[in-house]
Amino acid sequence: MRAVQVTEFGGPEVLVAVELPDPQAGPGEVLIEVDRIGVNYADTHQAENSYLSPSKLPLVPGGEVVGRTSEGKRVVALLNGGGGYAQLAVGTAPMTIDVPDDIDDLTALSFIVQGVTAWLLLRKSAHLEQGDSVVVHAAAGGVGTIAVQLAKAWGAGRVIATASSESKRELALELGADVAIDSRAEDMTAALREANGGKRVDVVLDMTGGATTDQSIAALAAFGRLAFYGMASREQPKAIEARNLLGHSTAVAGMWLPHVFSLPGNVFGRAMTELFELAQAGKIRAVTGGEYALSDARGAHEALRSRSTVGKLLLDPSR
Repeated sequence: MRAVQVTEFGGPEVLVAVELPDPQAGPGEVLIEVDRIGVNYADTHQAENSYLSPSKLPLVPGGEVVGRTSEGKRVVALLNGGGGYAQLAVGTAPMTIDVPDDIDDLTALSFIVQGVTAWLLLRKSAHLEQGDSVVVHAAAGGVGTIAVQLAKAWGAGRVIATASSESKRELALELGADVAIDSRAEDMTAALREANGGKRVDVVLDMTGGATTDQSIAALAAFGRLAFYGMASREQPKAIEARNLLGHSTAVAGMWLPHVFSLPGNVFGRAMTELFELAQAGKIRAVTGGEYALSDARGAHEALRSRSTVGKLLLDPSR
């Protein structure tokens, strides 16, 4: 089968198209003939071995695929440990979800990681309440585009989006944000308060790190919550200290998607079902960030790392 393999850790240049033996499904596993592959920012960390879960060489990166089983059933799968950048992939039964006929590949792949991440951030990490003001950093990205829509669908008061370009801010507004501000603002604390009518904000969803996180914490209202799920800047925040949290009775929560499988009651399945239902009802939609050939996975990673993309990026394993 055609696949992309990493034999040395590094940037996009380490992604090399190769021919590999077909994988075999073991007990409790499902072999999937892949139609489309989802690309996540976490894949860039996996390729350079800076992810929370250490990578081992050689590796086929990628954690999500949509396709068909040997029985012809259409499924989307979250893969355990990678293997997604290939024409065939092996998923486990608990992390393989049937896809309704009226849900397209883009939507299924947008939900399996980014959608569930947005769902968990708002439901579990930030404990969104009716009327809360919500800040969504990187609002034009994969998680951000869905988080903006979910926050509005679930009764947020004022949704404040941040993005780095005018076109990205326009997209956030189209998706339901009440206001969109430049993510490069010199004083993000002041910008967020101004966007919220001079008041501190209740909820912040942040995957940037560094100064953005520090200044967002400073913008939180009493009992405000910042849900932290990534560090695209690759810079450590400095404000996550007890005195800063005590100063305004604020909370900071970290969220790593694999932990959803440690929760009782199949929370992962519940989240996917609710996301599909919201999409079928026309309340949320996936945003395409473009489709690349599998052989050009490097180009997809370069685009992600440049932070020039919007929505969900896909790879086509037939090319």
